[in-house]
Amino acid sequence: MNLGNTINNIRKHKGLKQADLAAQSGLTQAYVSQIEKNKKEPNMSALKKICEVLGIPMPVLFFLSIDSEDIPEAKQDAFNMLSPSIKSFIEEFFIDSSLKLSDG
Repeated sequence: MNLGNTINNIRKHKGLKQADLAAQSGLTQAYVSQIEKNKKEPNMSALKKICEVLGIPMPVLFFLSIDSEDIPEAKQDAFNMLSPSIKSFIEEFFIDSSLKLSDG
């Protein structure tokens, strides 16, 4: 799971600086930086605040953060088949159709 990279991508797309995300979420910039670099694993409270600032539901953040190695091998084909459609839906309705999410 790559929460940090996903948070970083969405934050940049929304035109927020790391300091903006930190200030609006009540977190320190150092903590946000560590989260985005996957050096710190945020607790649920921090994730909730980040999602509120980014304007996305927490389950959406989790889905976008899934890496292929997070999926059991037996379910890889189904994930690979469904993931592009779900990401497309998320881009259109939750983020912005101009954001192209990387394949995890």
